[in-house]
Amino acid sequence: MPFALTLRRPFVADHFHDLPGFVEARHGHNWEVEATAILRAETEDTAFAEALDAWVAGVDYRLLNDLPELAGRNPTAELLAQRALERLREAGLEVRAVRVREKANYWARCCPGTRR
Repeated sequence: MPFALTLRRPFVADHFHDLPGFVEARHGHNWEVEATAILRAETEDTAFAEALDAWVAGVDYRLLNDLPELAGRNPTAELLAQRALERLREAGLEVRAVRVREKANYWARCCPGTRR
């Protein structure tokens, strides 16, 4: 029977905003990503955890503006949620939602079918 599994992972990263209308100096956050996927069997939880951990490894302790996949875009929580969802889907997971917390009171949630 399929079930939804939600995993959370913390990461630390710096970013800055430098596009017209949204300029902010370099600063860092203690971020958190939370992803929910539909799994068909309990054995799929390892693949889900590994895919999420791989995404986190790519952003943890990095300057987000330097990441090629974010080039030319302000690295916001919204964009990170979208990119994490896309990466998890590329790993073959049925992702229901990805939420990225930038600050204690600021989250962005991305679901399949929503595009930025």
